Parts: sequence; C-alpha cells; structure tokens
Amino acid sequence: MNVARMHLANGTADLIDRRMHMFSSIGKLPIRRGRQTPLPAAILALLAILAGSATTQSATAAELLMLERPGCPWCKRFDAEIAPAYAKTDEGRRAPLRRIDVTRPWPADLAAIARERLTPTFVLVAEGVEVGRLRGYPGDEFFWVLLADMLANLPQTTTSGVSETQGQPR
Repeated sequence: MNVARMHLANGTADLIDRRMHMFSSIGKLPIRRGRQTPLPAAILALLAILAGSATTQSATAAELLMLERPGCPWCKRFDAEIAPAYAKTDEGRRAPLRRIDVTRPWPADLAAIARERLTPTFVLVAEGVEVGRLRGYPGDEFFWVLLADMLANLPQTTTSGVSETQGQPR
C-alpha cells in the first residue's frame, strides 16, 4: 500500500490516486509523423525558461551608468583599476556597468536621468529611476565603499521581481 495513502482518509486517497493516474497517463504528447515528446521534459524546459527570465529581470533591474568622455584621465584610471574585475563581482552582477559617452547624443531611455559634464560620473539606476550618483573617481578602495552605500539604497527584490518594501507603511 502507498505510504501517502495510508496517512489520508479513503476519499482523499482515491481522489489523489485518480489525479495521479490522469497525469501519468498523459505521459507523451503526439507530434507530427508519429514522433512522441515526453511531457515532463517539455514542462521542465518551460519552467527553466521562465526561471531564467525571472532571474534576468531581477538581475538587470539595476545598472551602474558610467558617464565618460574620450581622453578622460580618471576614466582611464577606472578602466585600469576597476573595470577588468567589475563584471565578475557581486556588485557588477547586481548593477552591470553601462558606459555613456557624454559627447554623443543622450540615450532616449535615460531621459529621466540628469546629464553630467564632470567625468567620470557613476549613476546607479533602478528601473529608470536614479538611486545614487558618484561624481569623479575616488580611487579603487573608496570606489567600492561608495558603491556599496549606493547599492544599499536599491529596493530589495524577491525572485518574482516584486519589491519586498511594497505595501509596507512608510
């Protein structure tokens, strides 16, 4: 006798048995030319795609804009000290670096973000809204500390992409 069935009342156990039989009989979906595809594999593939898109949304909900201009010596120093490792860090995964050349036309998706003449300027943006701004490059040690302060101001999101602070009184 099934262990799960022993713990349930007869009526509930029969209902579960019928539902399990219904799902186990589905087994495979017919496709053209008599080929069969296992249903569980198709469901798992769909779940993996959905889980990947949820992770991507929460991962890319924030970005760190680097406003730069050609010939900027402090931008070059940032490139030498921070840029090679940034994408591999937790901070880089949470807020990927996006470079904006201030001498070129301003991107349309950044219309709500104030332009800056001083370079480099780092602007932390979450869902199109500025969260924090760092003018200039303070060196590698101070950069990480100041970036951590800005990242602490990001709304915390769950895996569903919903802010944990939504609905709470202010």
